[in-house]
Amino acid sequence: MHAAHGVGYEVYKRQHQIRMTIEMKREKEYLRSQRVASDIERKIYV
Repeated sequence: MHAAHGVGYEVYKRQHQIRMTIEMKREKEYLRSQRVASDIERKIYV
């Protein structure tokens, strides 16, 4: 947790705003990775 987001688990667990910021960042990264995977897959099968 600390290496990836710069926040320890105790702070993450206690502070709602920090937790929401990290979760929104995770969601954006996940969606971006899904788009990249989709683009690669589309290029392979074309």
